[in-house]
Amino acid sequence: QVQLVESGGGLVQPGGSLRLSCAASGSIFSINYMAWYRQAPGKEREWVAGITRGGNTEYQDSVKGRYTISRENAKNTVYLQMNSLKPEDTAVYYCYLKDITSRAYWGQGTQVTVSS
Repeated sequence: QVQLVESGGGLVQPGGSLRLSCAASGSIFSINYMAWYRQAPGKEREWVAGITRGGNTEYQDSVKGRYTISRENAKNTVYLQMNSLKPEDTAVYYCYLKDITSRAYWGQGTQVTVSS
């Protein structure tokens, strides 16, 4: 059984920052790819940022320069540092990982609300 536990969401004012964390535990093979997705009310879930085991990163255009994804392989943990937050960043954020056997796992989601 594999569990992904997310933390760090909350309410923040526009221009503020939050840091999300997602730790994987349980019977999991070596993690290959880790990513963050988000789903705003009434919209489909969308990919936000991803990072390979070797540390290569990619970002959705709307978050480039504001978000930073990172990981600690020894802890099976991925982070998302979010700066200069905007109201349109409001969503439930989900972590995602794929192991070297291509099994994929999702976190339970954490709410991020950007509002004054």
